[in-house]
Amino acid sequence: MRLNHSQAGGWGRRGECPSASQPPPSCETSVVRFPEESIREHPGWEGGNGLFPGGTSSLTGCMLQASMRSSNMETFKQQKVEDFYDIGEELGSGQFAIVKKCREKSTGLEYAAKFIKKRQSRASRRGVCREEIEREVSILRQVLHPNVITLHDVFENRTDVVLILELVSGGELFDFLAQKESLSEEEATSFIKQILDGVNYLHAKKIAHFDLKPENIMLLDKNIPIPHIKLIDFGLAHEIEDGVEFKNIFGTPEFVAPEIVNYEPLGLEADMWSIGVITYILLSGASPFLGDTKQETLANITAVSYDFDEEFFSQTSELAKDFIRKLLVKETRKRLTIQEALRHPWITPVDNQQALVRRESVVNLENFKKQYVRRRWKLSFSIVSLCNHLTRSLMKKVHLRPDGDLRNCESDTEEDIAKRKALHSRRRSSTS
Repeated sequence: MRLNHSQAGGWGRRGECPSASQPPPSCETSVVRFPEESIREHPGWEGGNGLFPGGTSSLTGCMLQASMRSSNMETFKQQKVEDFYDIGEELGSGQFAIVKKCREKSTGLEYAAKFIKKRQSRASRRGVCREEIEREVSILRQVLHPNVITLHDVFENRTDVVLILELVSGGELFDFLAQKESLSEEEATSFIKQILDGVNYLHAKKIAHFDLKPENIMLLDKNIPIPHIKLIDFGLAHEIEDGVEFKNIFGTPEFVAPEIVNYEPLGLEADMWSIGVITYILLSGASPFLGDTKQETLANITAVSYDFDEEFFSQTSELAKDFIRKLLVKETRKRLTIQEALRHPWITPVDNQQALVRRESVVNLENFKKQYVRRRWKLSFSIVSLCNHLTRSLMKKVHLRPDGDLRNCESDTEEDIAKRKALHSRRRSSTS
């Protein structure tokens, strides 16, 4: 059963038109400001700024972070990054970030340089709070694992913080899968196992990623039979402290856990829910909770409203379904932990029969590819439409000439828009 908008409950209005006093909006539809943090939204969500009932604005959140942080700020190199690296072609761009390929002069090794635009004042809405950048860098400096992207260096100038990151050039996992002719569950679990290994490492350090989704699961090199997976984008990651309650509303709606939607205390369990959604999509091409509107998506999540449609799961093993069921559990205490997920017989068969079932069961690649292509086209179309809409709205408010601010209307998030990948709701028809 699908819940309608009125049943979603508890979520305030979003997507209000910007006032003339506000800076021009970008066309980035996956970032909206909520209590203390940015919420990276699904491309179908409206853009603009929003408030959670009883919450604070992102500006206030930055001020709170600034007042609470210790005097021991993260220190970044103040030298020019160009003195140490040859900066090359652009790899992607976001609302406040540009990623370029670079080569270290001293070694000749290639990396990815992520230029993050800093917020210049507390009153500004443009750029990223330094406190948020510090948190991301602090987490990246703690991690070193084969399935997690590596931070190599950090530079800072007046306008930007530049992260020198491991170059991950194999593209997204789902891009790779969409090119395959066939895929067994045994092959699929080899990828899921790598995701679990990376998350296991993070969770052992009490780090929650909070933005696990297909766009953040990349391949180091796609030109090998079983490519090496890398988890990327730690912009929403947090260290979970024992005895410290942490609440927030952020992430990509299609993949967020019910406790995020309900503004309840958050922990490592939220990542496990996201892994369940990713696995569901990987096996079927369908998305378990994605509705026609953001409210419907959120309502489906809080109601845990999903099923295994025979149309999409006719060749899926019961072991695989059991793995997903035990991850998509509303009560966090009953949801699989990362260790339990790694021990699940679908990931680690306990006998030859389980291994055989996994080997003979296949992924629904036909539907996976169909939905992949459709969603890619729809997302590209929606980006252009939204850009045009926002530009026209802004012109009416500030009486700009038609060519006045069109350059501000551009694709924004590196993952959600520049790549334009995701999958379509399983409930929509082929003509939708």
